[in-house]
Parts: sequence; C-alpha cells; structure tokens
Amino acid sequence: MAEETVSCPVKIHMTTEIFQEETEKIELVLFGHYYEKGGSAYLKYEEMQEAGKIHTVVKVASGRALVMRSGAVSMRLDLREGSRRPGTYENGYGQFPIEAAADEIVHTRTGSLSGQLSLGYRLYMHGDSVGTYKMKIHYEEVQAAK
Repeated sequence: MAEETVSCPVKIHMTTEIFQEETEKIELVLFGHYYEKGGSAYLKYEEMQEAGKIHTVVKVASGRALVMRSGAVSMRLDLREGSRRPGTYENGYGQFPIEAAADEIVHTRTGSLSGQLSLGYRLYMHGDSVGTYKMKIHYEEVQAAK
C-alpha cells in the first residue's frame, strides 16, 4: 500500500458555474484536507447545504477525476477527458443514473502545498443534457495555530 506523500489542512476557494437555460454561479470558501497518494491528488472537504452536510472527495490523476459525495446528497462522477462515463446521483427523492463527459481536467500546482483544479464537464440524466459545469478549486495550505 502506497504511503501518503503529502498531507496538509487547506483553505479551499471553489467557484462553480452551471450553464443551463440561465447561468448560475456558486462560490464557496471551505476548509478541508489535501493529500497525495499513489500518484493521485486528493481534496477532501465538507459543505453545508439546505439538505444537510455533504462530504466530498475529489481525486485527480492524469486526464481523470473522480468526484465522490456522501451525506445529504450522494454522487459518484467519473470524469475522463474525451469520453462519456456513467455515474450516480442520489438525494432524498431517490437514486438517478447520470453520465458526464469531461472537457477539461487540469491540476496545476502553484506551490508545494497549493494549487488549482479545473474541471469542466457536461452532465446528462436519462440521456438528456442537464447542463455544463465549470469548477475551479483553488487550495492552499493552512498553517496550524500554535
């Protein structure tokens, strides 16, 4: 089993733009954890929404990203550039099969423990487009209080 090579608490600034009939922009500032393991980068964080607490893990490796959410909303989104991949979405109303086609998966390190993830994808439910999503996640190390 590969050891974690880097691990630190981080401050996350996330912007999500959703393009449907109208454009919606969501900005969040959260605290979470960044780590690297087995050649992949991981961001873990929690967010509170009206439905309740949602735990999210974003895993990024070359040309691939996996977004896993659990809690008030459950979702598994397997993103690979150039292909449409199956996933699942579950909320209080049931579980729905979804598909996602990734247009952009970029992880840029701006420092040893800071960087940015850019994820762009088109989301489909029952074969129909439900929108185009562009996520920008900037993270930087948080120094522990002494």
